Amino acid sequence: MGDLSKKVGRRIKKIREANKIKQYALAEMLGMEPSNLTRIESGLQLPKEENLLKIADILHVEVKDLFEFNKEESIEEIKNKTIKIISNLEQNEIEFVYNFLKLYKNFKL
Repeated sequence: MGDLSKKVGRRIKKIREANKIKQYALAEMLGMEPSNLTRIESGLQLPKEENLLKIADILHVEVKDLFEFNKEESIEEIKNKTIKIISNLEQNEIEFVYNFLKLYKNFKL
């Protein structure tokens, strides 16, 4: 399949993961085999219109959001934006962010 299939698939996967929904669970909610959802997310096939509507509904987005590829930022872009935000904070705010990140990292482990 083409570039569109790959972009749509990546976008669906990204939104699904942000919603903390496992691939097999989304496939079940869609009434499709997990292997079919794998094919969609890997860009090997585009979802049918009815499935696009269902996917958007389940993921709590509009269909157009599945086609908004410019929202994808590289990790470097995110790091740079984060550094810019932090550099404009007061010392107590920076300490708060630092402590929050430490707690988050320890919780994730």
